[in-house]
Amino acid sequence: MAAGDRGGPGNPGVHGGPGSAFHHPGPTSGPKGRRRWQDVSGQHIDPTRAYALKLPSGKKIAVFFYDGPISKAVAFEDLLERGENLAHRLAGAFSDGRKWPQLVHIATDGETYGHHRHHGDMALAYALDYIASENLARLTNYGEYLAKHPPTFEVEIFENTSWSCAHGVERWWKDCGCSSGMHPGWSQAWRTPLRDTLDWLRDTLIPLFESRAGELLKDPWEARNDYIHVILDRAPENVDQFLERHAARELTDEDKITILRLLELQRHAMLMYTSCGWFFDELSGIETVQVIQYAGRAIQLAQEVFGDHIEEQFLERLATAKSNLPEHGDGRQIYEKYVKPAKVDLLEVGAHYAISSLFEDYADEDRIFCYFIKREDYRLAEVGKAKLAVGRILVTSEVTRRQTDLSFSVLHFGDHNLCGGVREYLGEDSYKVMAWEVTEAFSWGEFPETVRRIDQHFGAATYSLRSLFRDEQRKVLGQIMASSLQEASSSYRLIYTHHVPLMRFLMDLKAPLPRAYHAAAEFVLNLNLKEAFEAEELDRENINNLLEEARVLHVDLDAPSLEYAMRKTLERLVQVFRDHPSQLHFLEHLDMALTLAGELPFEVNLWKVQNIFYEQLQTTYPDFRQRASRGQKDAQDWVESFMALGEKLAIHVD
Repeated sequence: MAAGDRGGPGNPGVHGGPGSAFHHPGPTSGPKGRRRWQDVSGQHIDPTRAYALKLPSGKKIAVFFYDGPISKAVAFEDLLERGENLAHRLAGAFSDGRKWPQLVHIATDGETYGHHRHHGDMALAYALDYIASENLARLTNYGEYLAKHPPTFEVEIFENTSWSCAHGVERWWKDCGCSSGMHPGWSQAWRTPLRDTLDWLRDTLIPLFESRAGELLKDPWEARNDYIHVILDRAPENVDQFLERHAARELTDEDKITILRLLELQRHAMLMYTSCGWFFDELSGIETVQVIQYAGRAIQLAQEVFGDHIEEQFLERLATAKSNLPEHGDGRQIYEKYVKPAKVDLLEVGAHYAISSLFEDYADEDRIFCYFIKREDYRLAEVGKAKLAVGRILVTSEVTRRQTDLSFSVLHFGDHNLCGGVREYLGEDSYKVMAWEVTEAFSWGEFPETVRRIDQHFGAATYSLRSLFRDEQRKVLGQIMASSLQEASSSYRLIYTHHVPLMRFLMDLKAPLPRAYHAAAEFVLNLNLKEAFEAEELDRENINNLLEEARVLHVDLDAPSLEYAMRKTLERLVQVFRDHPSQLHFLEHLDMALTLAGELPFEVNLWKVQNIFYEQLQTTYPDFRQRASRGQKDAQDWVESFMALGEKLAIHVD
């Protein structure tokens, strides 16, 4: 991760795992050309220089071996607690005993910085700045270092080794004994049949891909490799340039769709080998299911392009991979349970749009994830709490450019009960008949007849609230439950208000609080605190009283929800300050809110607040500091408040 010439951090390069074994020869040139080989397995290689590695092809590449102890300290110890500690540890890896320009670099998972180690990203940023500002080393990257200091030593490496498997790379295809260790006694025998199944799918798809893509592309595999530029930028003009660059002939619109499908197929055929799919203990784990979902998408695309039904053959093989959990059975059952329901085609995108349109306003042209929706017609009717939506849309995949014209009709009864139908557009006459018949029955309030007519026009292509994509499903359910939750809130508040004196008396006597009372107190106090945190003006006295009441009644705070509410308020306040940086009262209001946040019995994530504050430190603060130095009282007050705020945010202000 970090690289430095005499050294500091930079970009990662090729590295071998700390547990790998290497042979480290003497200089490739020396007196009379003599070569002396030295065994440096077991982490004994010097990581401060580049090495040459001969490949079987006869070519050479330069390789770097990261500093294992420092990498381990970053990932598993407390080296990211302070940026200065990281900076000094990196700089301390240099040695005056080495006579060559030294490189110090580490390799860690990206999620270490902020996910595994809270504020690790800030510690890293500070360390880089500290190294440069204190002249501890010069920041560089592998390319620059190699250009100035080509390898003078050569290595041979043990093939098929990894940092996380003592058996080589067995972890990625067999039950070698390596696992997360969280479930002693569980078997990872599922790895071999899973790997074999994916290999079979890959090998089955390759000739199909080569044959079909070969008709359309100059070099299918070169196009596959170049497809990364499309993945990174799917702007229509960029995709067109890619297709023009690789096309073997003049392409029709259907040809372009086929090419993009084929390349997406290959992308998912590579994604299904994602490393973490084999890393953990269980076949039904989220990481392994994701790997199988990639395979499922490759199968779906293959069936669309080739018409071959290979899914059944895939599932027969996948069934030989057995779960450790009886309820999941085997790979086939896991596929049926988690992968098939996750598959999405354009009809299901249309169903999502139709249902969600009852709960939110869409523009005439809008996007749902990677799908573009153009509304051709839309009619909304209401009878009491019930709603009926009838419409026609054009759905286009921004990934494959495939599109379809759909018509739909959706009936919402006013609660979680909802039914609808979606089908391909069959022409204006057919659409008008469907729209009129369904709308007519609804206008009479004949809901069973409305449902019957939807079934009559759409047949088996009917959908419910379950058809929504998961995030939208939760959002819609939240809207549907809002009124019933309001009723529950009123009931709990009534119980709490009437009985809180008795609750306090019982607590004073150290008598157990009846469960019903405790449930009411927990619900109401957490709700009141959430509302207090979300208020336009924070009432510190009220919040402290609520916290004290929760303490007295032994109420458990809903820390995740309350932290989120307080964090969003702080982020709102800091953005107001950013928009009006010269207004002292906005700065003071934010300071008060941060003081309150620091007194809460749980930690509030200040990442966004800290970043905006740092932005103001670079842009607004210098002007106020200069004015304050000239004796301007308002600027002096501002600087004083700004510095106090920085102290609360653990950001030093010069």
